Amino acid sequence: MRTTPGYKGLFRTPEFTPLFLSTAAQTAAQTLGGLALGTLVFRATGSPLLAAVSMFGSSLAQVVGATFLMSGADRLPPRATLTGVALAFAACTAVLAAPGLPVWAVLAVVFAQGLVASLGGGVRWGLLTEILSTERYLLGRSLFSMMSGLAQIAGFATGGVLVAVLSPRTALLLAALLYAGAALGLRLGLTARPPRASGRPSVRATRRSNALLWSSPARRCVYLALWVPNGLIVGCESLYVSYAPEAAGTLFACAALGMFAGDVTVGRLLPPGRRARLGVPLLLLLAGPYLLFFLHPPVPVAAVLVLVASAGFGAGLVQQERLVALTPDELSGHALGLHSAGMLTMQGVGAALAGALAQLSSPGVAMTVMAVASAGVTGMLARGLRTAGKEKGDAVTDGATDAAPARAR
Repeated sequence: MRTTPGYKGLFRTPEFTPLFLSTAAQTAAQTLGGLALGTLVFRATGSPLLAAVSMFGSSLAQVVGATFLMSGADRLPPRATLTGVALAFAACTAVLAAPGLPVWAVLAVVFAQGLVASLGGGVRWGLLTEILSTERYLLGRSLFSMMSGLAQIAGFATGGVLVAVLSPRTALLLAALLYAGAALGLRLGLTARPPRASGRPSVRATRRSNALLWSSPARRCVYLALWVPNGLIVGCESLYVSYAPEAAGTLFACAALGMFAGDVTVGRLLPPGRRARLGVPLLLLLAGPYLLFFLHPPVPVAAVLVLVASAGFGAGLVQQERLVALTPDELSGHALGLHSAGMLTMQGVGAALAGALAQLSSPGVAMTVMAVASAGVTGMLARGLRTAGKEKGDAVTDGATDAAPARAR
């Protein structure tokens, strides 16, 4: 399978490189800032729940964006929107670094970040469908996923050092600078494209497109597979700070490394037929090693378990490929934005649920409970996923056309 020339060719595609590099900077900023903020809140409160929510709580706001804002993913100019999103994150992260900020104010800023991010995901991945041809979209997404793993490794490793040597607030300020740099790269590297769809963003348009996407049983099953097992395991990750306060950066870096390995294997090494059959096994791998955390393994053993489990995140690429195949072209930006928003929302729910369980028991026991739930959901979805893999995209009914007009090609 000749994949390397394909990857090289992506960087020769106009606008791909600035979008890729700016997204990498934002991912590194998010991991660096999240670790710093979680550490800051845990030191101030001693609460696993508040530490988890401060790191992943912005994801809870994604459901609000998916419900009311997502029509903007196809109806706003991409360059201006993505630049504005990066600048908003820079400003919010700088505010979080302010001394003496009460916990309620921290959570309010985190929620605001989630609202902004809910729109940014749909705009970014919709733009990628314009930059790349349909045939190369999955290749591009797999490269973005691999980059995300590497950026998280760098962000968490750097964050662990900065938090230990300097302070969490210094790490937050550096994250704000990374967001500002990403905004500059987007503004200078992208061209001013018109929106992919006509009309103003509205709650009505968002709801109509959501209803159309959700009306297909096959798409529903794929969406649930993208959101729920993943989100429950991210709940396990949200407890790293309370499980091993002095080694959380190591655990996060191992998780990112495992995710990178899974994405390389799924996106680059496996042929399409075999890749399609691995969706469910990879989701089970994602949960399996966390079943042992009730034994409270020492950090070196925990790091290996985390590394192995995180390779299962490669299941996301399998499900994304199915989602694209099941979705009409004129709904692509909205569909991918809904996937991103729903996934991040469930990650926030998982973090809050895991934090609450840890509050009542211990971080290790909570991780095991979350892993059992993730494996159980995967088992319930397995049959539907096998059926979804054989179906094609649904035709758009005439009554839905103004909810998501055809995108520019």
